[in-house]
Amino acid sequence: MNFKPFFIAGLLFEAIGQLLLAQGNEFVYALKPIDFAHWSLFLGVTLLIPQLGQFPKKIYSYLGVPVIIIGIVSIIGMCVLDFIWWSQPTQEIRNEFAGHISKFPSIWKPFITTGPNFLNIGLLLLALNYLKQNKLGVILVVIATLIAFFGRFIPSRLIYVYAITAIGYAIIFYKNKSINEYQTQ
Repeated sequence: MNFKPFFIAGLLFEAIGQLLLAQGNEFVYALKPIDFAHWSLFLGVTLLIPQLGQFPKKIYSYLGVPVIIIGIVSIIGMCVLDFIWWSQPTQEIRNEFAGHISKFPSIWKPFITTGPNFLNIGLLLLALNYLKQNKLGVILVVIATLIAFFGRFIPSRLIYVYAITAIGYAIIFYKNKSINEYQTQ
């Protein structure tokens, strides 16, 4: 089965989730009947999973798949914590909850500060599998990763990161296929 469309859709859901988050906390806390922003992130990372077993059996996959799984688990954990924040009736309770869990590095680091970054590193490593076949797509994923880690000055940068990554993977997955189909006709 071809899971590539799910993978690209997952990256687009990540971009949509980041777009909703960019509207600010008050906007996110006012979302009803569910926290659409974090459900979008949650759905996005789960849509990435089926494709993980389909990447080429190369060193980049052997490194990238475990790294991206760490990122996926971290984002799922972050979403669970954010669902709890969203469900609280007042900002005072949200602040108290944040203050409480921030005192536990075993929760805060893997799910809030450090862990989600593994997703971008894993996406980059997996894209490197296609460097010889599709330089443009890989370059876009590299640019997106650089923006993720060094573009902190860019407002709402993660919207761009996931949108560019989705475009990069769409090029990686489909550009060569259409060229090959055209050449065989």
